[in-house]
Amino acid sequence: MAGFFLTYTLPLATGSFQGPRSAHIHGALLFGWLIVTVVQTRLIGQRIALHRTIGWTALVLAPLVAVSTIWVGYEGVAIGLARGDGQIAISGFLGTVTSPLIYLSIVFAAIAMRSDPQWHKRLMLIATVAILWPAWFRFRHFLPGLPRPEITLSLVAANLPIGIAMFRDRIRFGKIHPAYLWIGLGLIAEQTFETVVFDSPAWRSVARALYSVPS
Repeated sequence: MAGFFLTYTLPLATGSFQGPRSAHIHGALLFGWLIVTVVQTRLIGQRIALHRTIGWTALVLAPLVAVSTIWVGYEGVAIGLARGDGQIAISGFLGTVTSPLIYLSIVFAAIAMRSDPQWHKRLMLIATVAILWPAWFRFRHFLPGLPRPEITLSLVAANLPIGIAMFRDRIRFGKIHPAYLWIGLGLIAEQTFETVVFDSPAWRSVARALYSVPS
């Protein structure tokens, strides 16, 4: 929530918000996801039956979060083009498609693995990390002099929870769980790839195709 303070919360409070209208719906859904995640973390060790009941809301909430992310990205392109951002506005749309699809895939995998608590809880953490990188990227507005925020914030800071969780596994259990080694590191590798090829000719072509803008 802090990451969106300067670009959403404060402008909304002062009546100067000019972003897409879908941002309100997306923000509410994503905030709901975070609340469910925190509540579930507390319930798992105390009230397992309630944890399982509430957990089914993820089956509904996760697709809504994913769709709203793409919706916000789509409307954001139009705003960016009107502002004069040019191709970079379209290039940014591709990331708002890949991230929610990855997030949704991991959530569904976590639900499928719910009978294995060790896999389930780790996959849910990784899924949440996958959908939150835009919030980290917006911290650049608090740190205007920060070099390469797409790396320091979107890649390093956003994925730090996975690194911390891996370190915790190593200290507590003597080994890192496969969920982090395969899915967690896979997510980091995919995000690194996107960072490297962002706005390249191939990236632009795919982004334009998704946004249906003629070359």
